[in-house]
Amino acid sequence: MNRDQSLQQLADESLEWDVLVIGGGATGLGTAVDAAARGYRTALLEQADFAKGTSSRSTKLIHGGFRYLRQGNVGLVRESLRERGLLLRNAPHLVHTIPFVVPAYGTWEKFFYGAGLKLYDVLAGRLGLGKTRLLSREETLRHMPTLSPAKLTGGIRYFDGQFDDARLAICLAQTIHDLGGVAANYCTVTTLLKTNGRVCGVVARDSESGRELTVRARVVINATGVFTDAVRRLDEPAARPLIVASQGAHIVLDRSFLPGDSALMVPKTDDGRVLFAIPWHEHVVVGTTDTPREETPLEPRPLAAEISFLLEHAARYLTRAPGQADILSAFAGLRPLIGKGAGGPTSRISREHALLVSPAGLVTIAGGKWTTYRAMAEQTVDRAETVGDWPHRPSRTRTLRLHAATDAPHAGLEMHGTDAAKVDELLRSSPEFSQRLHPHLPYFAGEAIWAARHEMARTVEDVLARRMRALFLDARAALEMAPQVAALLARELSRDAAWQEDQLRSFRELAAGYLPDR
Repeated sequence: MNRDQSLQQLADESLEWDVLVIGGGATGLGTAVDAAARGYRTALLEQADFAKGTSSRSTKLIHGGFRYLRQGNVGLVRESLRERGLLLRNAPHLVHTIPFVVPAYGTWEKFFYGAGLKLYDVLAGRLGLGKTRLLSREETLRHMPTLSPAKLTGGIRYFDGQFDDARLAICLAQTIHDLGGVAANYCTVTTLLKTNGRVCGVVARDSESGRELTVRARVVINATGVFTDAVRRLDEPAARPLIVASQGAHIVLDRSFLPGDSALMVPKTDDGRVLFAIPWHEHVVVGTTDTPREETPLEPRPLAAEISFLLEHAARYLTRAPGQADILSAFAGLRPLIGKGAGGPTSRISREHALLVSPAGLVTIAGGKWTTYRAMAEQTVDRAETVGDWPHRPSRTRTLRLHAATDAPHAGLEMHGTDAAKVDELLRSSPEFSQRLHPHLPYFAGEAIWAARHEMARTVEDVLARRMRALFLDARAALEMAPQVAALLARELSRDAAWQEDQLRSFRELAAGYLPDR
């Protein structure tokens, strides 16, 4: 996956793509994979880095959504559980099963939530991950030794899916290229081109060079998440808003706060959401909130009230109450919810999606969640075929193994899948490359080189936030890693000292937002 080669193809104005996707998050990348897998000439443009926005800021779960079952949305839960099972098969190097414990502080809770999670198993059918069962008080504490024992009567143990969101996004981008398509980051769409009133392509600006690209396509798909309405207004300036943004914030703690083998799920918090505390990359992610936001910045920041909310709720359930000083990183993402629920709490707005076609033929896919990205993509390409008046080609993605998928990942380099052997060879090629970048995190210097050569990383942030997950796991450690990463990238990308200084300044400003005031 080489950016220069991708831009060279995109700059060829003699080419007309079948499908052009705007947006490099989960939905856009999945849509481009589906289109390319059907044999359509496919291109994708992303204004920043792949998964820069919401798609790298999730709760790290591929799940059915127990809360949606409680709301009576059985259809969404059934679809999500089916997609969970498919993704575990198609990307086993990035998605795995994790046990959860729901603590019960009264007999009715144990049987009420137990019955709901048994239904969860039934809806999953043959794609289920394990049987739900009721736990005694002693069994609950054995699985979760730091759970508060006061008034605890037992619990429920069930199974769900966990993943690395940004790494899956990079994997999807690589899969697009494997299938003959092209995906390019840092290309901002500024204009929609039209012929006889029909959308026929875009003008985009390469953020690195400032060069304009004219990219023509038979069908253009808007898959830009919280920026959906901005792209729709390039087509229809008076288009009514579709998206309601809701912010979800998370905090990351040391693994000692939750050392057992299971994740914690609290079915109902003060704002009506589900709260999770989840082991992830030897740390613990606690989230999430549901805060309405009018603004949609590319880099949202957790609010002080959100962090307080998460600390307060974590303290209710853990024997050791976390404080501000225990937060290793805090991050936020904006959910692109469909606005038909506007006016009430965003926690009650459906996580289902909307698929629209404008009079000029712009296809817009909005809403949804990571778990259902593949199903959304399949429906979107089906609609693109209708807009393009093409004979139907069936989707291949239900059984399509994604880039580097393997059931036996390389220990220590699991996220690279079958590429791990090549990464390992690169690490061994130089004593510098085989050095750990930080004693608290499992990343090697050579992985920054690999990210630049093969994963389209262009900045220190790209490497430390999304190719590695350092910024999300331990922001201070990421700051300490930044100078070495900047030097490695400068050498690999032929950048000068001024570029390095600019990168370090930008990354310091960024990382400050991941470190709440102490």
